[in-house]
Amino acid sequence: MAIVTYKGVGITALAACIPSRVIDNYHYDLDIWPEKEVRKVVDKVGVVERRFADEKTCASDLCFAAAEKLIADNNIDRNEIDLVVFLSQTPDYRMPATSILLQDRLGLPMSTMAFDISLGCSGFISTLSIVYAMMQNNGFHKALLLDGETRSKVYSRKDRREAFIFGDAGVAALIEHDVKFGKSHFSINSDGSRGDLIMIPGGGYRNMSSVETLKEKIVDEYGNIRSDEHGHMNGADVFNFVIIEVPKDIKRLITASGEDIQSMDYYVFHQANSFINNYIAKKMKLDKERIPWTIQKYGNTSSVSVPLTIVSELKNKMQGKKKLMLSAFGVGMAWATAIVPFVDCKISEIVEI
Repeated sequence: MAIVTYKGVGITALAACIPSRVIDNYHYDLDIWPEKEVRKVVDKVGVVERRFADEKTCASDLCFAAAEKLIADNNIDRNEIDLVVFLSQTPDYRMPATSILLQDRLGLPMSTMAFDISLGCSGFISTLSIVYAMMQNNGFHKALLLDGETRSKVYSRKDRREAFIFGDAGVAALIEHDVKFGKSHFSINSDGSRGDLIMIPGGGYRNMSSVETLKEKIVDEYGNIRSDEHGHMNGADVFNFVIIEVPKDIKRLITASGEDIQSMDYYVFHQANSFINNYIAKKMKLDKERIPWTIQKYGNTSSVSVPLTIVSELKNKMQGKKKLMLSAFGVGMAWATAIVPFVDCKISEIVEI
C-alpha cells in the first residue's frame, strides 16, 4: 500500500473521444449466441451499448482527437506542453512508444518529454499520481495525460464471458500547477500473485506469437472459444477480490487523508459492471445520487472509464470547487483510490470519429 499526497497540482481541462460505431448489445452476434442467452448476459452486466473502433483506428487516434479538441477549446499554446504520457494496453506498436509518435502528431516541441505506461483498469488513477509527482518538481508547466483503449480488439466475440462487456474510448487531460487545487491523496496497490485473473497469455515475449497462440479453441464445457492471444478473465475470482480489497482501500485512504467520505461531491468508479459498483456503494453507504454511471452506454473501457465518466456525466456539474473520489481496479491485479479536487475544470463536448 502506497499512500501519497500532492499539493497545488490538478486537472484543468478534460476532453474525450469515442468511436461513432454503436454496438447494440441486445442484438450483438445473434448468429453465435441465442437471443435469450444474450439478453440474460446483457441484463446481468448492465452494458446495453458500446462503441467499437474500426479496424484501422487505434487508441492513439482516439486520444489524438480528444487532445486536439482540448487544445482548441482551451486555446492552449502547444509550445507550453512539456510532458506527454500515453496510458494504454493497446498501443500502436511494440516499439516505438506511442507517446513519442503523438508528440510529433500533435505538433508539440521536441523538448517535450514523452513516455508510455502499460496499466489496465486502475491505470488512470495510478498514472495521474505519477504525473502529479512529476509536476510537483516544478520542471514541467503543462502536462497531457492521454488515456486510450481499443479493448474490442482484445477479446473473442465467441467467448460470452467477455464478448458483451468491453468498449473503446480515449481521453485527454490537461494537468497544471495552481495553489487553488490544494491537496490530492492517492492510494496505489498491486498484487502480482493474482496476475492470471485477467490476462492475454500469448503474443508477448514470454509466450511469443505462433500458429499455436493464434489458434482458436474451445476453452470450457460451455463452448466458449478463444485463442491464447485473446484476453480472458476469471470473473468470479475478480469479483471476490474486488469486494474485499476495494472497500478496504477506500477506508484506508479516508483514514490516512483525514477526509470525510460523505463530503465528496461525486464518487467515480471504474465501470466494470453494475453489480460490483452497486455492491461497493451499498457497503460504503454512499449516496447513489452522487455516483455517475456510463457502463450502460459505453461498457467497460478499461482505464478510460473513470475520466470518460467525468466527461460524459459531469460536464455541466463541475463549476467551482468539487472534490471527487476516484476508485478503480483491474489487470494485475492492481487497484487505486484517489481524492482529487477539481476547480472550474473545463470539460469539452465528446468527440466522435
